[in-house]
Amino acid sequence: MQITRQADYAVRAILHLSRQGMGERAATSQIAQEQHIPPSFLAKIISQLSIAGLLHTSRGARGGVMLAREPGDITLLEVIEAIDGPIQLNECVGETGVCIFDSDCPLRPVWCEAQKELVTRLKGTNFASLLAQNGHTEAS
Repeated sequence: MQITRQADYAVRAILHLSRQGMGERAATSQIAQEQHIPPSFLAKIISQLSIAGLLHTSRGARGGVMLAREPGDITLLEVIEAIDGPIQLNECVGETGVCIFDSDCPLRPVWCEAQKELVTRLKGTNFASLLAQNGHTEAS
């Protein structure tokens, strides 16, 4: 199981903006270059993150993108789900009745518990804590 490349790029873009701090704009070209993200791919990602309420975008000479909320208020789960949709390890985890073995399957509880643990971990990890773990402090 692996998150999409698009979700990975989104996480890197949010991390880049988190390092800059609140209220600081960055040009998408700068993010693309520094994070090694294809610019056309980043444009789509920025749009999705903006729709999800994680980024503010503006055009023009003083344009760019910036965080819509504090890094401590943005979780890995939010960013990944803004791009990939809800995390679902197996189709049986989302709803019952999709598998013919549903009521008698020894695997379903394992998938459900693994998903619950993953979601809890991603939800409990915010971008301020990621920066703090690597010795970075948020710019003021």
